Amino acid sequence: MMKKIFYVAIVVIAVVVVLGVSSPGHPARKPSAAIPMDATDIAGVVTSSNGPESGVWVIAETKDLGTGFRKIVVTDDQGRYLVPNLPKANYTVWVRGYGLVDSPKVQATPGKPLDLKAVIAPSPKEAAQYYPAAYWYSLLHIPPKSDFPGTGPNGNGISERIRDQGEWIELTKTDGCEGATSWATSRRASYPRISAHSTHR
Repeated sequence: MMKKIFYVAIVVIAVVVVLGVSSPGHPARKPSAAIPMDATDIAGVVTSSNGPESGVWVIAETKDLGTGFRKIVVTDDQGRYLVPNLPKANYTVWVRGYGLVDSPKVQATPGKPLDLKAVIAPSPKEAAQYYPAAYWYSLLHIPPKSDFPGTGPNGNGISERIRDQGEWIELTKTDGCEGATSWATSRRASYPRISAHSTHR
């Protein structure tokens, strides 16, 4: 009987080890997927007080190569990044992103993992100084020629008065919001609010 109990105990211990069952109060921690890298890469995870930061820039820069050299990559949905194929040098690395202020710059060399801490902007004013609207404007999708003339708010959302793609681009770049948006973003954060009842005398 004792021998049978001994065998049962061994089986239970083996199951616990294989399945990774942990004792109460110490939940098993799932390890993050390793980032494949080699001796010419810098890689790691970007986190902030909100957790992993996806879609932010990681900037690696050096002046050791006789001329300025900079590489920029974007983090994935788990906050992971990889700056690949870097020449041998000492690099300054930091994080920049919408809603953030630039993180403290840290020194790094290729071949060594480097986790980074992103810094949430304390206000829209600080965020605008680092990541103004012009950055997002560069990602603007130009409607195809087939969308013109516009069919209005109940159609494709393009004004019926815009006859072709060229006119849409002209309005957006020259007569529209390209300059005004970036100007307004920082100025709106800088100037005090004026009462609707204020008048100039």
